[in-house]
Amino acid sequence: MFSRVNAFDFDVAIIGGGSGGYAAARTAAGAGLHTVVIEGGKEIGGLCILRGCMPTKALLYAADVIHLARHASTWGIRAPEVSFDFAQVMARKNRMIKEFADDRVRQIAGGKFKFIRAHARFADSHTLAFSNGKSLTAGNFIISTGSVVSEPPLAQLKQTEYLTSDDALRLVEPPKSLIVLGGGLVATEFAQFFARFGAQVTLVQRGEHILRGFDIDAAAELEKVFRRDGIEVFTSTNLVDAWREGNLKGVTFEHEGKTIRVAAEAILFALGRTPNTSGLHLDKAGVTTEGQRIVTNPQMQTSAPHIYAAGDCTGPHEIVHIAIQQGEIAAHNIAHPGRTRRIDYRLLTHVVFTDPQIGIVGLTEKEARARNVPWLAASHPFNDHGKSLIMDAQDGFVKLLADPKTGEILGGCCVGPLGGELIHEIIAAMARRMTVHELAAMPHYHPTLAEIWTYPAEALAGQIRVEQNL
Repeated sequence: MFSRVNAFDFDVAIIGGGSGGYAAARTAAGAGLHTVVIEGGKEIGGLCILRGCMPTKALLYAADVIHLARHASTWGIRAPEVSFDFAQVMARKNRMIKEFADDRVRQIAGGKFKFIRAHARFADSHTLAFSNGKSLTAGNFIISTGSVVSEPPLAQLKQTEYLTSDDALRLVEPPKSLIVLGGGLVATEFAQFFARFGAQVTLVQRGEHILRGFDIDAAAELEKVFRRDGIEVFTSTNLVDAWREGNLKGVTFEHEGKTIRVAAEAILFALGRTPNTSGLHLDKAGVTTEGQRIVTNPQMQTSAPHIYAAGDCTGPHEIVHIAIQQGEIAAHNIAHPGRTRRIDYRLLTHVVFTDPQIGIVGLTEKEARARNVPWLAASHPFNDHGKSLIMDAQDGFVKLLADPKTGEILGGCCVGPLGGELIHEIIAAMARRMTVHELAAMPHYHPTLAEIWTYPAEALAGQIRVEQNL
């Protein structure tokens, strides 16, 4: 157990009160450490609650509802005049986020640890100076300051007064037309949301496909749906200019040897986020960074042994449940230096809450190829599956990757209805290191969406069994 050093005000000081910081504080205080959390943001709750996971998913669910209502005739239901009140859509989201944020405030202010509202920076490796003129010392630190919207690649973009994802969440009416710059999770989710609420959307992506880290088959399936639903998608582009003409804003980019100009009422800048570390004076604490990102080892320890980091400020994956795991590991390792824990990304999961949803866990084929990991893959489409046909949810597929010798499941991908939910079956299977043979033999109720996993599992089990008998 950690032994408190009386020379310091606190055993551990946590900079940042978001999901990673709160998880660290809860773990540290639970281990008996004298803990303080410092939060300098205008609001308490962190990116996930305030401007990320929760508000965007509230909006995307509303988009799913209106999409189903517009297609009600598929099931013989008459809904001839489907309309919406965008201000009410946003108001419901705001009410829900306030409830989530208020709950987080109650948790942080619950008395298990001290809570200070101020901006903090390192004065030296054991001292934090605050924006209110005060300071404190601590034996250990956990930095969990999150991320901020990245700077645009073109100076001209600033002159267009583009929207960020934060701005988009504050709109009271949708733009009539919208250019989305980017092809990641934020870009794709907002593109579909605004398209379903009446905006003419153009998505401009630098890479060959949207969702750069995903396998091409998954990205291509979502691109197909976007184009079918009226979203104009440009990939393999090079952005060269941005401009304003009257009430319109536009970008100019190179695409397939041509120069293209696109104009719209608004531009959404969704080209990523940057670790929020610029004001911390990390050099005074001896903390190494790569750009703005804090470098850590698998124990979440920085180059300064008594300073740890968690969440978006260290990455490499900007996902809330990863931030929570990192915060818990950092606090555990401070409290129990003799039995440290390591972060394990074997079960790394991503979910895109578009329609169709995309859920992936573990290895993709792209990653397996890059790392020279042997694998076999099999997939099965939703348009050949009973329950999805009943739902008229026929886009997408499921795919499994398995070790060609043992059959152990190495990764899974679900592009389709409730993909973010269905992927959890493969997370559970991989957590127990199940083989495709075991998954294929596991009972699945019929008719359900989940039973679709048995088809690629059976296909792989057959292939691997043959290879083992040779």
